[in-house]
Amino acid sequence: MNYTENYRGIKIDVQSVNLDINAAVQDEIRSSIDKLSKFTPDINAVDIYFKTEGHGGTAKSVVGMRVGIPGPDVFAEEKGEHWIPLLKDVVDKLVRQLKKNK
Repeated sequence: MNYTENYRGIKIDVQSVNLDINAAVQDEIRSSIDKLSKFTPDINAVDIYFKTEGHGGTAKSVVGMRVGIPGPDVFAEEKGEHWIPLLKDVVDKLVRQLKKNK
C-alpha cells in the first residue's frame, strides 16, 4: 500500500511493501509531523516507509522516515515489533537531529 497526502502544506509519501497501513497508524503519522513541525517550520516533504524483514518468528518491522528541510535532509530508522511505537522512536531520533542542526 502506497499513498501520498498533503498535510498542512507538507507532502507525505508513505510506502509499505505488502502491508496495509491502518487509520491509527495514519493518525500517528500526522501527529508525528505535528511534533516535528515544532522543531522546524520549514518541512517540505516527509517520506515514510514500512516494511518487514525476515520471515515467521524472526520477522522484524522496520520504519524509516526522511524529513525534507532546507539543507541536508534528516533521516532515521528503527526496527522492532509494533508500528506505532517504532514510529514514535523514529520521531524522537529525528527531533534530536533537528535540535543538533539548529
